[in-house]
Amino acid sequence: MDAAPEKEKAQDKLFMENTLLRVAGALFCHDAKRAAKNTGTIELNREVKEKSIVIRPDPELGQPGPLAHKIFVALIKKHSDYGRPIQKEISFTQRELARLIGRKSWGGKDSEELSRALHEIHYTFIKAHFRNKADRFIEQSFNIFPEILFERREFLSDPIEACTITLAEPIIASLQDEHFTCLNHGLMTRLGTIGQALYMRSFFHFANLYDGRNKAKLSFKKRYDDICSEWLGGLTVLRHRSKIVGEQLGPHLDKLVAEGVLSSYAVTKSANADDFIVSFRPGEAFFRDYDRFYRNRKQGELQFEFRGEQREISEPLRVAQLFVAKRTGQPVGQIASFPSKDVSTAKEILQVIPFAEVADFIDYALTEAKRTNFDVQTLGGIRQYIAGYQATKAARKSAKTHEAKAAQERDAEAERTAYDRFTRSKARRILETLTLGEREAIDTEASGRAASFSGSLRKMMTDRKREEIIIERHRDAIPTLEEWRADH
Repeated sequence: MDAAPEKEKAQDKLFMENTLLRVAGALFCHDAKRAAKNTGTIELNREVKEKSIVIRPDPELGQPGPLAHKIFVALIKKHSDYGRPIQKEISFTQRELARLIGRKSWGGKDSEELSRALHEIHYTFIKAHFRNKADRFIEQSFNIFPEILFERREFLSDPIEACTITLAEPIIASLQDEHFTCLNHGLMTRLGTIGQALYMRSFFHFANLYDGRNKAKLSFKKRYDDICSEWLGGLTVLRHRSKIVGEQLGPHLDKLVAEGVLSSYAVTKSANADDFIVSFRPGEAFFRDYDRFYRNRKQGELQFEFRGEQREISEPLRVAQLFVAKRTGQPVGQIASFPSKDVSTAKEILQVIPFAEVADFIDYALTEAKRTNFDVQTLGGIRQYIAGYQATKAARKSAKTHEAKAAQERDAEAERTAYDRFTRSKARRILETLTLGEREAIDTEASGRAASFSGSLRKMMTDRKREEIIIERHRDAIPTLEEWRADH
């Protein structure tokens, strides 16, 4: 088989985590003018507790708009291409950022539009309810993009040069469990944002209903107003079928028919004639993609592309972030934008010091700088300490090993002391349950063992020997060290 078509198929795949797919429908408003004004809480499936989702947009930025949706799809596609094991981060260069939002040039206006769109998603809060594999009721709260790191030329007002986005832990965990829908990204690039949303949800429903034998009968219906709220982020609900078909959903559904995703659709009055029902029937493109993508929807191995971007974008940004956090005492999560000069310096440092050691190096450098009253302001200021760090690395490693061993011994001694107190306390409680004859026999033996002591020390040692005798005779009634450790 020709490898090129197979590679093309793999590149066309977009893996959308199932909860994320459901959230995305209500999350993104496809009316740019209304999006910024939509700040109210959005609730889905309120009546079904184990499937309910609550979305709270940022009160200042409002609901994520069409550009945010476009960027979101591109980010998830790039994350899909990374393959397995599932990665937490997605990184983009300036060139990719321009292509991402369809701009031939890249300036401050484009950069800030991108920044705003990302932050619209970043500051939106999600609370999802569901039942897990063990049929336990679970509630998870998260932001889809919990962290965003930017590289800018120098100032916060400068255009973005590169960025790294982190995906929420619940999304990562779900992807690892293969709870995702496999979509045709090549097709999605030919659709507008409303068309993409309609495609994702219709494909998801068809895939859940299709059993391989019901092709001729496969269809589903959805209330028009629910489509507007659940699939299209609160799109205006129109009252006339002619406008729905002619001006709103119709052009996008026609495009899906032309692409073969749908064979047909219909917008009809519901039984009570107060609202509309939209009926969907799948086209040949759905069945082709279901066989092509969905049946074989496992992701490939981790691609080299991720490793390269990790070295060139993510890790340098994290080095710059860590330096600021350690120098200023700010929480790491509050530091998100870094000048290109510091990012370049971080790359230089990473050529000499492994990323895993960077935190130790920064600690060492800041400590050395403090000794000479050098007030380090930029990452470049600590480059001078690389040689000293490497020269004393072996000695510091040995000292750390020694300290770790000493700490381990202290912990072991503290554990032995605690366990000794526990066993003696247990012995005293056992003593209270013994018969008078058993107590007298133990007292006699304890007095004999403590006979070499005199005065108040003799009484103390008699009590101690009494506890030791009880522990010896009633070992089965006292938890072992391992059992006690497990309980503590």
